[in-house]
Amino acid sequence: MGDGALKIFAGNSNRPLAEAIARCLGLSLGVATVDTFRNGEVRVKIEENVRGADVFVVQSLCAPVHHHIWELLLMLDALKRASARRITAVVPYYAYARQERKTAGREPISARVLADVITTAGADRLLTMDLHAPAIEGFFGIPVDHLRAAKLLAGRFREFGIHDGVVVSPDTGGVARANDFRQRLGMPLAIIAKQRPRPDQAEVVEMVGDVRGRAAIVFDDMISTGGTMVEAARVLRERGAIAVYACATHGLFVGEALQLLRRAPVERWVVTDTVPLPRGCALPNLEVVSVADLLAESIYRIHENLSVSGLFD
Repeated sequence: MGDGALKIFAGNSNRPLAEAIARCLGLSLGVATVDTFRNGEVRVKIEENVRGADVFVVQSLCAPVHHHIWELLLMLDALKRASARRITAVVPYYAYARQERKTAGREPISARVLADVITTAGADRLLTMDLHAPAIEGFFGIPVDHLRAAKLLAGRFREFGIHDGVVVSPDTGGVARANDFRQRLGMPLAIIAKQRPRPDQAEVVEMVGDVRGRAAIVFDDMISTGGTMVEAARVLRERGAIAVYACATHGLFVGEALQLLRRAPVERWVVTDTVPLPRGCALPNLEVVSVADLLAESIYRIHENLSVSGLFD
């Protein structure tokens, strides 16, 4: 048994997921006030005793990104000052993950800055899912448990009964991620090479692999503006794919993404609930797979000082 009582707290970014995690563990969410003062500043107060407790704070860093970052930071600081024994930041979606390196002079490495402030605010450990760049783990000077949704999502796709399929990585940076997914399904791999002439705009350059006469499953870590998925689906259809499925861990759907995706030649969209769907989300054939059980099991193993890596097998 881990030292100290296990307690789960949550900010406001993804309360339904946090509540589902707590239910899986047979717990209720910790009592805390997390709202906003009239002047727009974030207000946080922990409303129960956490002295000596093993505390997990669930907060996805989705839109409004900076508000949710501040909620997380102030909760971490409040818990540290309240003498929690250990504080784990459970961040199903990590913001700024695509800014993990400089692409030109005089640019920040924003993912590193965020890692620094989370640690400084009081996190003793980070639990996260499908970082856009796995190297971000190295930005933290604290233990990082980096979960992957590939096993969970592959299990759902096996239920679809897709025969003679091929898994497609929509860019060269996601090859390792897509390769893990395709091995779990026993399918071949195709790779699309793309470039970004401007931020948040994708342009396909070439493709490696054969999709003619096959069902193609495009697998990525996130769907943001939707440009990458739409371009990939178009190219796959042109190359002879008989059906296209789109699958990602984080369904951000920012800006005009939903309008764009509705016109894409995709049979089904599959994402997880690491990020809540936009209000009024109406995307035909969209399915959401919950990661609550996976995160709850990880939290239990961390609390009990058991291995988390076994969840990847």
